[in-house]
Amino acid sequence: MNKRIDWIDQVKGFGIFLVVYGHNFPVTEKYIYSFHMPLFFLIAGIFHPAIQNKSTIIKRVKTILVPYFIWSFLLFLFWVFLGRFYGESANLNLSVYKNFIGVFYAQGGQEFMDWGIPLWFLPTIFLTFLLFYFIKKINNKYLEYLVIILLTSVGFLLPYIWNIKFLWSFDVALVSVIFYALGFYLKGVFTSENKPSWLFFIVLGVLHISLFAFNGKIDMYRSVYGNQILFLLNGFVGVLFYLSLFKLIPKFKFFGFLGRFTIPILALQIRTVTVIKLGLIVFLGTKNFEFNEFEKLIMSIFQIIIMIPILFIIKKYIPILNGGSKKI
Repeated sequence: MNKRIDWIDQVKGFGIFLVVYGHNFPVTEKYIYSFHMPLFFLIAGIFHPAIQNKSTIIKRVKTILVPYFIWSFLLFLFWVFLGRFYGESANLNLSVYKNFIGVFYAQGGQEFMDWGIPLWFLPTIFLTFLLFYFIKKINNKYLEYLVIILLTSVGFLLPYIWNIKFLWSFDVALVSVIFYALGFYLKGVFTSENKPSWLFFIVLGVLHISLFAFNGKIDMYRSVYGNQILFLLNGFVGVLFYLSLFKLIPKFKFFGFLGRFTIPILALQIRTVTVIKLGLIVFLGTKNFEFNEFEKLIMSIFQIIIMIPILFIIKKYIPILNGGSKKI
């Protein structure tokens, strides 16, 4: 399935806005983190190719890994020549060598990815695709289900066995494959023209908030899941809740626009904070960057606004930075 679906683009756009907003540490951070990464993995699974061959792997390399490495090198160079001398980075004395290795390692937090931590997601979703690609080669749905459960269990266990940051967040990919698989197996339900009932939507919302309330802080990047069963249940129910919302009310066109540019937004969001802080210093003379909750929301909106001209330029002239897609 390659055809764009407007309301799914709107869900993706909403999700990428939550990523931007969540990285500003709002009071709703715990809630956002409870479902926003599962949302992207599940939606990716909806669009997993029905026919699998080497060309599908090559296509994912072009649409995920190529833009990842281009953005990573660009951001790394910006960091080397400018970014590491200002803000928090200036006080950390970080290794240029380690941050260069981080382009390939795609893990390790500021020690390896001070130039662009949010980009960890791209190699991980490629690994998730690759895992599911090979799972589908089993060609027996019950064995596929069993392997997915086993892989997810191993993904939960690995951080307890080895206290290391796995290449391309391999342990996270083992966990995320269950959401990716749900997207694939249930794509007929998700993409059908039948809309869910409002009662179903309300029940989902109540269940979603209840499951969220009983679990702790989730951070998939750091392999923090709280209660793993609650995480899986709430991750799925939360995604289903928002899929139902945007299917019932597919009127959020601006989110649909953002949903077509998730890779550039993921790459540029931290640099837009730099621009905003520089503007505050130049025009207001302030160096106090302790923002209240309303200001964090406004800053997130301004981050998106700053990116819009760049997104249009990418669309017209440099589509490779958005996965090489010219028809968006």
